[in-house]
Amino acid sequence: MSKKEIKKVVLAYSGGLDTSIIIPWLKENYNNPEIIAVAGNVGQGDGELDGLEEKAIKTGASKLIVADLVDEMVDDIIIPALKMDAMYETYLLGTAFARPVIGKKLAQIALAEGADAIAHGCTGKGNDQVRFELAIKRFAPGMKIIAPWREWSIKSREEEIDFAEAHNVPLKISRETNYSKDKNLWHLSHEGLDLEDPSNEPDYDKPGFLEMGVSPAMAPDKPTYVTISFEAGAPVAIDGEKMKASKIIEKLNKLGGENGIGIIDIVENRLIGMKDRGVYETPGGTILYRAHEQLEMITVDKDTLHLKKKLAVDYADLLYNGKWYSPLQEALTAFANESNKYVTGDVKMKLYKGNVIPAGMTSPYSLYSENLVTFGESDYDQKQSEGFINLWGLPTLVQALREQGKL
Repeated sequence: MSKKEIKKVVLAYSGGLDTSIIIPWLKENYNNPEIIAVAGNVGQGDGELDGLEEKAIKTGASKLIVADLVDEMVDDIIIPALKMDAMYETYLLGTAFARPVIGKKLAQIALAEGADAIAHGCTGKGNDQVRFELAIKRFAPGMKIIAPWREWSIKSREEEIDFAEAHNVPLKISRETNYSKDKNLWHLSHEGLDLEDPSNEPDYDKPGFLEMGVSPAMAPDKPTYVTISFEAGAPVAIDGEKMKASKIIEKLNKLGGENGIGIIDIVENRLIGMKDRGVYETPGGTILYRAHEQLEMITVDKDTLHLKKKLAVDYADLLYNGKWYSPLQEALTAFANESNKYVTGDVKMKLYKGNVIPAGMTSPYSLYSENLVTFGESDYDQKQSEGFINLWGLPTLVQALREQGKL
């Protein structure tokens, strides 16, 4: 399909630097098509969505559609990943969690609106282009995809700002605060500017840098305690108050943010082959992952837990690499659900200056027996261990006898 034939485009729109200038760029370079801006509400907060419709229409969109995707992202993607303890290297997958549901919704809206193409603002260097486009291919196969970063002559975010100023596109950032950020209910990422040099220490206490909380140094001197209740691996309550999972994350974000929890500075291996440095804020998610891991310790048997840790790497890779909508995901998610059927109970955590410290846990399905493990008197017959060791060590014994010529 030629540029002239494209009459209607659905644009993944956040109102950030990239997508803000794409609207006038598409108008100029694609024969003035109708542009429908689509913003996915993935819990980035009202501040990120305020004024978005006015801005989109003012810069050339025919309308803005805001799709509420918070609970779909949480219930369908984050909770299964939590059950699997999926983590990419040391990254809790914040951006990767949101992209599949946004990509799916873009495809659905494009089909419903009779669009000729879907456009996004992902760079040709990153992971998100893959995540979006694989979701689009799954739900709108054959749909034309426009990725301006792979077409235009703009080379940097500085040049993007130049383009915005020349086309009177309002921006919330300046050249000095031009970090590349991505925010949703689960996390906030920071990339670019001084962070591109890994020898630079992030200025966590600089006003406006951290948005979801404070640095550990600025956290209170008094710890905060919180008890999280789980049923079959999914969080269901905080301090005895039942609430849906998205609200639990929201509440833990507040508690964790206030105590400097979940701030990491990492260099990760991108799918396309380069290393990338980023600072991530994931306060609530960090607490949830740690609490879930604690409860698994007393409710999941050794063999299942050890296999689960291996599969968690594959699950995280699958999410990170954009293959959420795949048969492998469905199979691994089934394993995650089955392996968590006894992960029910309460976990108490102490939050203190960036640390998430276990402070006790209980479960009606606990495999832990104080009677068996105690250093005091118990029902366990210690003489039984001799026969176990003889059988367990039999291959070692046979090997030694062979080496000594005694077989």
